[in-house]
Amino acid sequence: MESVKEDLVNVLRDLRGKIEALEGERASLLAETKDLRKMAEARASKLKSEVTTLKKEVKALKELLKVKE
Repeated sequence: MESVKEDLVNVLRDLRGKIEALEGERASLLAETKDLRKMAEARASKLKSEVTTLKKEVKALKELLKVKE
């Protein structure tokens, strides 16, 4: 009976350790995800600005060259 109790204590200790490790990994991954989202949003914003600028440039060049669309 004592052996069963020791085994149970060991199993619970191992599980507690695994849970703590997974919680730490989860927190790390959430932080990394947050940072990557910010980077993606910044990149999308920059690209949107570049596209807007290029559209204006195309329009101006067409007007300058009197190109019909």
